[in-house]
Amino acid sequence: PQKTCFHRSQTLGYKNGYAFSRLPTVGSGGERLYVNQLSQAELDELSSKRPTLTYGQVKRAPSSGFIPAHVAFDKKILKFDAYFQEDVPLSAEEHYRIRQVCIYYYLEDDSMYVIEPVVQNSGIPQGKHIRRHRVPKNDHGEHYHWKDLNRGINITMYGRTYRIVDCDRFTQEFLESQGIEVNPPEKMAFDPYTELRQMPARKYITPSDFDQLKQFLTYDKQVLRFYAMWDDTNSIFGENRPYIIHYYLADDTVEVREIHKQNDGRDPFPVLIRRQRLPKTFVDKQKTFPTCVMEISDQEVLEWYTAKDFAVGKSTTLLGRNFFIYDCDEFTRNFYRDKFGITDFQPVEIKKKPPEEVQQIIPPYNGFGILEDTLQNCFSLFPKPPRKDVIKMLENDNKVLRYQVALESPNPEDRKRHFILSYFLSNDMISIYEPPVRNSGIIGGKYLRKTRVAKPGSTTENATYYGPSDLTIGSTIEVFGHRFVITDADEYVLNYMESNAGSFPVATLQSLRDHFHPKQVVKEPDNSDIPKLGTSKQELDELIVRVQEELKPHKHLNNKNIWEAFLQCDKDGSGILDKAKFLSLCDSLSVPTNTTLLNKLIDQCSCGENQINYCDFLKAFPS
Repeated sequence: PQKTCFHRSQTLGYKNGYAFSRLPTVGSGGERLYVNQLSQAELDELSSKRPTLTYGQVKRAPSSGFIPAHVAFDKKILKFDAYFQEDVPLSAEEHYRIRQVCIYYYLEDDSMYVIEPVVQNSGIPQGKHIRRHRVPKNDHGEHYHWKDLNRGINITMYGRTYRIVDCDRFTQEFLESQGIEVNPPEKMAFDPYTELRQMPARKYITPSDFDQLKQFLTYDKQVLRFYAMWDDTNSIFGENRPYIIHYYLADDTVEVREIHKQNDGRDPFPVLIRRQRLPKTFVDKQKTFPTCVMEISDQEVLEWYTAKDFAVGKSTTLLGRNFFIYDCDEFTRNFYRDKFGITDFQPVEIKKKPPEEVQQIIPPYNGFGILEDTLQNCFSLFPKPPRKDVIKMLENDNKVLRYQVALESPNPEDRKRHFILSYFLSNDMISIYEPPVRNSGIIGGKYLRKTRVAKPGSTTENATYYGPSDLTIGSTIEVFGHRFVITDADEYVLNYMESNAGSFPVATLQSLRDHFHPKQVVKEPDNSDIPKLGTSKQELDELIVRVQEELKPHKHLNNKNIWEAFLQCDKDGSGILDKAKFLSLCDSLSVPTNTTLLNKLIDQCSCGENQINYCDFLKAFPS
């Protein structure tokens, strides 16, 4: 109530033309505010940091980094050589055994590792004794430290006492750098039984009178080279094979090497006889002495091969093989000339024996497949198909000569069977087809697939096949034991042979002309196109031909259906139908019976007043 001034302090100020806000120092009524004021401690601190506020924070030197133990002591290992003694209670030769080990101490994690070096043929399980870990020192939870390790002390780990005798240089320097006095090294103890076994046995060798060292120093790297030939033609698949014989003057050893040529078909083994001393004459042995021994000593050999046993133009037997030496190199000639005084080194010319010609015998034809195709199995393991006349195949593609043949058989059932023989001009193959006949009891269809048919009497060496020249009217052909007589042919056969008359005999072409001549339709001189009535077969055939020409525009007629309809109506199979039934059947099949030629054909097929022989009528509708 005693306040008389209630205005607020101004917090907006200007400096150098810029507006800025400031904290109020007094409140309403002019009372002093202590909230936005600095305390005495803050003012004292600011007074001491006046240079820092003016010039900024002072830069201090960086503190040294902390390096952990696993980084400082990484890959730093202390190695100690030690041994322990092991009792052997069940052996008469040894009472205890000394086993040497290596103790590794890893400074990075204070772990230890004990391993025993493996000794070959020791018969003792060796290797790792204590895996890497912190080894306990006592039952109080303490572990071994590198300060506990030194030379000349005993250390017990898991009930086994190890004697440390030495350490490596790094270990010694490390311990001395840490202020530990390292004991002097001790000698490693050795196992007495192992030392006993390593003692060499005494050998009594009588010195030789011949100075082998002098021979080695004189003839070192001096080799005699001979070119030889091994004749193995007497054995099966044998041949003359060249070899090189090396005689080493330094130690009187012999080596036989093979000579390989490109594509010789042999495995590339370079050495036939390894370098060794070869015996020339053996001592007379008893019958009980084994002839096959692993090593031949001087007691079994009376004489060894030497340089004087090899000469150009002579044969030498090495381990049962006879080698003929036909030449040698220049160094060998000079050696024999200086050492033995031999001057004749004329090389021998090797003549190869001509291989014996083996006559190939072709087996008889077995009847399977085409003769040329089967013959390829006699020439190669992987037979190739015989060559084809591609030009002939392209020129005569889809050109087929068709003949009608009859089976020549004593059986009366086979005499009525008719076949279609097709001759393919592209590959000279023949196929036979038998048209199926209803109620004949014989299944028709393919009688012979496409194949080449050989003539009777032909052999595998000189095989002759049927051709178009052999297929004449009335001729007989034999197909795999069956005889067929050619009774008719297609008009295309005559046309093809007349267009290629130079390729066929005159007799073949004339037989076809004589066969087709009666079938030619001869027009009458008068104006009438209808043939005269008659009962002869020739007149009936002429009329059928004219009817077929007249019915060609009628494409709707199906000859197969016409045949089936007439055969179904003939219940008894007599081949004769009533005239009324015949005409109604023709009307149902849309046969144009109102034409003049067709009415004339019906009249000629009549056999009586109301009966018609439909078999002759159906000849105008070939199926």
